[in-house]
Amino acid sequence: MSEGVNEKIGARLRQIRQRNRLSQRALAKRAGVVNSTISLIESGKTNPSVGALKRILDAFPVGLAEFFSLTEQGREQIFFGNKDLTEIGKGGISYLQIGNNTVGRSVQILKETYMPGSDTGKVKLVHAGEEGGIIINGRLEVTVDDQRRVLGPGEAYYFSSRRPHRFRCIGAEPCEVVSACSPPSF
Repeated sequence: MSEGVNEKIGARLRQIRQRNRLSQRALAKRAGVVNSTISLIESGKTNPSVGALKRILDAFPVGLAEFFSLTEQGREQIFFGNKDLTEIGKGGISYLQIGNNTVGRSVQILKETYMPGSDTGKVKLVHAGEEGGIIINGRLEVTVDDQRRVLGPGEAYYFSSRRPHRFRCIGAEPCEVVSACSPPSF
């Protein structure tokens, strides 16, 4: 990701933290991270993983969808071109979200691309709602609780997101997934 993206994430985090009248130290304590982590993110010097950012935002609580959304005025957008897909991933995982605002929506739809070997992190994700997806290309290892399966093109998953879960790209080619989550979690 570019330095501009890091700066935007940092500025948004600072704005939410200040709106909630928390010091960097207080936020770090609530989120269970070291104090310098908040400072580095807010200064744009580091870009947190999706899992780490979610843990930090849970301290407010603010969802990832709200964090990444932009306030828009006017007509509701119905059709979306490539330029309308909002990148909310990082590192070896691309999450292209349909539209840039999921606040007030009941479903979030993503086109996910996992580069070979990439995964959602050692700490399994847990959040309210349900999610499902279908593999378009490549192979994706999906772990939910203690169940694990490698899925290929045309295969799918669907589960309660309250169950600890993790995704990992298996093989030498990128894995593409079209997924939906209700309510939006990013």
